[in-house]
Amino acid sequence: MQTVTANDLKTKGIAALENGLAENDEAVITVRGKERFIVMDIDHYQQLREFELEMALVQARADVVQGDVIIESVEEHIKRLTDGL
Repeated sequence: MQTVTANDLKTKGIAALENGLAENDEAVITVRGKERFIVMDIDHYQQLREFELEMALVQARADVVQGDVIIESVEEHIKRLTDGL
């Protein structure tokens, strides 16, 4: 993973990010020598989001198979959520 310093961003702007992403899907932005942020190409981000959503779907299907679900009306659901408040 390529590293881009905050100072590079200040002096070079978007060109620093473009250089950081030229050969990598992600670039780490460091602030005072510490890794603080990740910047990535939008296509890579979309792919990660698709993977994340697919995993949520897999987990939800597994919960249904295991019977780990609650079937209730909207009113019952809201009451269950707000009873502890």
